Amino acid sequence: MRSARRILAISWGELNKNPVEGFSAGLIDDNDLYRWEVLIIGPPDTLYEGGVFKAHLTFPKDYPLRPPKMKFITEIWHPNVDKNGDVCISILHEPGEDKYGYEKPEERWLPIHTVETIMISVISMLADPNGDSPANVDAAKEWREDRNGEFKRKVARCVRKSQETAFE
Repeated sequence: MRSARRILAISWGELNKNPVEGFSAGLIDDNDLYRWEVLIIGPPDTLYEGGVFKAHLTFPKDYPLRPPKMKFITEIWHPNVDKNGDVCISILHEPGEDKYGYEKPEERWLPIHTVETIMISVISMLADPNGDSPANVDAAKEWREDRNGEFKRKVARCVRKSQETAFE
């Protein structure tokens, strides 16, 4: 198996040569391939449209056998992002059986996933939250019960704030 460093270097090069719509990626520190900063553009026709959300991807030394961790640095109100910014989606969960029986093994991390597939999943998560498995219970409750009221107002505030701080 190729080393994590080599795989990340190839991924990094590919994304720079062939950018993917909806996000951009950079290294937090030019000398550290294990820590990436991504800017996610809020998907069109969603409450997050127009937002520019900054997040960090931190890769383990045994990537791609284990998933990276993803944390939003920009404030975001979403059922699948906890209040600290940590992203909770199936493909970022450790591989294997889910001890709670909620996810199938094939829905969890697999070494075939790439930065691109992770980011596409996160963009999809923004467009279509999973209210059944919330990381932020308060956001999930508002999303279910008051989507066009309080939830929409909080997301709009996060979008405005993200636009103001996107390139700081």
